[in-house]
Amino acid sequence: MAGIKKRTFFATLGYFSSVIIFLSFIYWFLKNEGFSESNFLISSIMVLILAAGWGYIIATHLLAPKIELDENLSQLSSEILHELNIPLSTIKANTTLLKKRTEDEKSIKRLERIEASSLRLERLYKELVYSINKEINPVEKEQFSLKNLLQERIEVFEAFDRNSFSLIVEELQLEADKIGFEKTVDNLFMNAMKYSDKESSIDITVQNNILTITDRGIGMDETQLLKVYERYYQADSKLKGEGIGLALVKTYCDEEAIDIDIKSKKEQGTSVSLNLHKLVVI
Repeated sequence: MAGIKKRTFFATLGYFSSVIIFLSFIYWFLKNEGFSESNFLISSIMVLILAAGWGYIIATHLLAPKIELDENLSQLSSEILHELNIPLSTIKANTTLLKKRTEDEKSIKRLERIEASSLRLERLYKELVYSINKEINPVEKEQFSLKNLLQERIEVFEAFDRNSFSLIVEELQLEADKIGFEKTVDNLFMNAMKYSDKESSIDITVQNNILTITDRGIGMDETQLLKVYERYYQADSKLKGEGIGLALVKTYCDEEAIDIDIKSKKEQGTSVSLNLHKLVVI
């Protein structure tokens, strides 16, 4: 990476310097020879030669290594992810087989926990694939039902046996980066659970194309709200977490042109609203 930055710097410096020298030469040439059709043609040919030369240098010394690096990263990632998928599939298959052959309730519950963990691992695997692919290639948007997506994600979080969820949703068909949207919802759900008492309910509503997630947790004051999108910032440092959830949410919202609004009061809770107007399929 340092080598690429160094080459980029020297290429930019050389390009800028050569343009200055070349413009000075053209100025001197036209001033002494006078402006005419033939002189203009000569100047134009020289400009094209310079542009072609620098285009070749940039393509061979800057773009080619970057393309090769992306291809190598893509191949390496595919191989690693393939190897990760093999034990994951083995765990799932054997868990299913053992459940069919086991009648002991305690053993079945243990197997169900293993199965739930493998499903969570599978989800993380898919998100890892998504994140790597997103860095290399643009992510294609797809249409999906907001209600179905929210119900699926709620089922996953209710498996933690913590907070209950209340869902009041009007049916909306969205077109967006679906996995990115799921990750955004997951981060918002996780924050709502993390900063709330486990007995309190988390409310999810969709009205007038606005998705709102409300908790009754510890809340934030105005100073904390100003820092809420900062990477690694946590409203309560005593709680586990990396402090990057809302930073990722904000990045995704900016990419998808989603307006995000957070309202919060200390000891009363937090409400996060996402305006999905630009994603709605009419």
